[in-house]
Amino acid sequence: MSELGQFGVLLHEWRDRVAPPESGPGIASGSRRRTVGLRREELAELTTVSADYIKRLEQGRARPSLQVLKSLARALALTRAEYEHLCILTDHSVAQPGPVNRRIGTVTRELVDRLENVPVAVFDATWTLLACNSLGTALLGDASARSPRDRNMAWRYFTSTTNCEVESPRESEEFEASMVAELRDASSRYPSDRSLTAMVTALQGVSASFADLWQSGATAKFQRRRGFVDHTAVGRVRTDGTVLAVPEGDLRLMIFTAEPGSPDAAKLAALRART
Repeated sequence: MSELGQFGVLLHEWRDRVAPPESGPGIASGSRRRTVGLRREELAELTTVSADYIKRLEQGRARPSLQVLKSLARALALTRAEYEHLCILTDHSVAQPGPVNRRIGTVTRELVDRLENVPVAVFDATWTLLACNSLGTALLGDASARSPRDRNMAWRYFTSTTNCEVESPRESEEFEASMVAELRDASSRYPSDRSLTAMVTALQGVSASFADLWQSGATAKFQRRRGFVDHTAVGRVRTDGTVLAVPEGDLRLMIFTAEPGSPDAAKLAALRART
């Protein structure tokens, strides 16, 4: 069953568990009910949509807007967990209270420490670098003295201040679209994070390509990046950066690897020997 189909099944089930109103617009006085909970017409009145639209939602033939989803959640008295589950099924981001988490938890730190043979970088939901393991610091440099924007991958890329280069023009286009999509998703999930809002506004002012992609509604997810790191000691290093999502704190790990036996692998080995 598709995710919209699952949404429709839940919508019907949760409509049935709501006690029907004793009276109201469109409810015939003294009419015998065949529905245990709310009728489609009654739910439609509570959410200001049509009964036919409720029917299409329950049949998995329509995807509700976020506004309609919130109205449904209120009318059906859904719990926070139930509402978030419906957001996932309908491909909507769930707004979180407060700012983006920028703290690395114990589980994440232990995981990074165990990956000592490869460079690893930890990013928050906005792709701001929070920390690296020792080999990651050797490859990318010590970021502790940089400002948050100067540690943000999207900011450095779109303002041409990065020492990393994407491998090909096609992958560069894919990377740009995915970075913008990631920031849009983070903005929708953390609407109260002022520093994120300010950075997105600033990027639209300094980068025409970012502004165009932001307006276009790019949706690609950032999962991998092939490219080069310009290193002051060992020179240009080609790496494959693989992204792992960390549920603890909504963080991301980027693990850098090089082709075994290649000159780039030898350069990473040389950096490992220096740490």
